[in-house]
Amino acid sequence: MMNILLAEDDRKLGRLLQHLLENEQIKTDLVTTGDVIVDQALSQVYDVLVLDWMLPMVTGITACQILRKQGYQGSILLLTARDAVDDRVAGLDAGADDYLVKPFETAELLARIRALARRGTLPLMTEMFQLGDLILDRTNRTAIRAGRHIQLTGREFQLLDLLMQNNGQALTRELLIDRIWGLETEVTPNNLDAFVRLLRKKIDHPGETELIKNIRGIGYKLVVTHV
Repeated sequence: MMNILLAEDDRKLGRLLQHLLENEQIKTDLVTTGDVIVDQALSQVYDVLVLDWMLPMVTGITACQILRKQGYQGSILLLTARDAVDDRVAGLDAGADDYLVKPFETAELLARIRALARRGTLPLMTEMFQLGDLILDRTNRTAIRAGRHIQLTGREFQLLDLLMQNNGQALTRELLIDRIWGLETEVTPNNLDAFVRLLRKKIDHPGETELIKNIRGIGYKLVVTHV
C-alpha cells in the first residue's frame, strides 16, 4: 500500500482528501500545521509528501526547502491557490517535484501522486555513471564533479540523469518536461529554463566548463567531450 503525508490546514478539506485517498488504498497521515512536517518526513517512510503551500507555524514551501537542505530525496507535491508563473517557479526552485493549483479535481491529484510514487520506485541502472569529471551516483541520488559532492532534488537528479544518458544529443524542452514532470503538468518552458539555471549553478563552479548547453529554439544538451 502506498503511504503519503498530507499537510493541509483546512481540516474539512484535509479529512475529505484523506478519506478519498484511503478509499484508493493510499494510507494517508494528515497533519494541519507545518512545524511537524520535517520531523515526520525524516522519521517515517513516505512515497510522497503532499504539502499545502500556506500552512500555519511553518509554510509548506519552507518545509520543502528545509527537507531538501537536509538531503531528503523523497517526492514532494505542493498544493496552492497561487497560480502565477513566478509562484510555480518558486515552488519548483524550493525543491518540489510537482505543483498542483487549487481548486483541483481529485482524479488529477491521484494521478500526480501515483506518477511521483512510480518515479520514486523505478529500478536503478548502473549505480555509478561517469562522464568526464562528472559522476552520477544513482544509489544516493547525488552527483560528484571534480571530487565535489552535489546534493540534488528528485527532479534535478532525473534531469541530469536524462541529459547524461543522451550526452551530446539535443533534447527538446517538450521532451524534457514530459519525461521529468509528465504530460499533464503545468510546468512551462520558462519554468524549465529557470530549473536548468539552478542545476547549472550546482554542477558548474567558477572556472569549470559549462556542461549543459542551451540549444536555441530547441532545448538543452549535456556535452562532455572526454568520456
